[in-house]
Amino acid sequence: MKIRLARLTATALWVTAVGAGLGGCSNSGASTVPQVVAAAYPFTFVAEQVGRDFIEVRNLTSPGVEPHDVELPPQQLADLSDADLIIVEGGFQPAVDDGLEQIAPTGEVIDVAEIVTLQNAVSNTDTLDPHIWLDPQRMAVVTEVVADRVASLTPEHVGEIRANARRLIEALEQLDAAYTTGLAECARRTFVTSHAAFGYLASRYNLEMVSVSGLDPTLEPSPAEQAAIADTVTREGVTTIFTETLVSPAVAETIADETGARVRTLDPIEGLTEESSDETYLTLMRDNLAALREANGCS
Repeated sequence: MKIRLARLTATALWVTAVGAGLGGCSNSGASTVPQVVAAAYPFTFVAEQVGRDFIEVRNLTSPGVEPHDVELPPQQLADLSDADLIIVEGGFQPAVDDGLEQIAPTGEVIDVAEIVTLQNAVSNTDTLDPHIWLDPQRMAVVTEVVADRVASLTPEHVGEIRANARRLIEALEQLDAAYTTGLAECARRTFVTSHAAFGYLASRYNLEMVSVSGLDPTLEPSPAEQAAIADTVTREGVTTIFTETLVSPAVAETIADETGARVRTLDPIEGLTEESSDETYLTLMRDNLAALREANGCS
């Protein structure tokens, strides 16, 4: 599939910053503002923060839905067809890729997989890991590109769009600094999580991720694989098996029972639940940092 890429221009490189108090909002009642469709929550968050009331943002992944498995009903295909700007990550959500091929969108498409450097999945060196948003530095690059394209859709609000982008980039820089400092001195550097969503985070902050199910959160490990994970937990002194909000914790709980580890949540931030609707990407990333620091004995 060929996806048209929004090009990063020099005017988009606004890496100055102010404050981190960011509350998402989109003007869902205004039909005359530019329509932006994002394939999953992390990209919805960026668009909302950059565009604020000057655009309307729709998320193709509803709260509580596992984004890998999202299916697009006719109304969402219509949203794609009508959108002025679409933000996706090719390869992450097959139904979204298929939908774009079906409707041949007239709006511009930003494919995040083409604007940041992807790395191979920890669990499968032949497969690229889509979870780029768990690296704040990569999210800053996405912010720059989205801001550039939103500004082109709302030329009368270019100053506000650029200011919004600067605020978000500053918040991401602060988040990156918090992770760098918070994970610098730890008793352990290995963590065990439900699926291999945290490879970018682990690479950025010098951690080692061990995943229960690989990239696909619905796949369960074989008995041999589960035994190997339990051995790693015991050998490395891992205290915590991390599960997540949108998949079953059953296997993680079994490994925890076998090893004496506890079960805690580490959110891959692929989507929100109804219960977490008041959270944002930034608050969830801060929660993840606190969970990792506690699990790994960081000072």
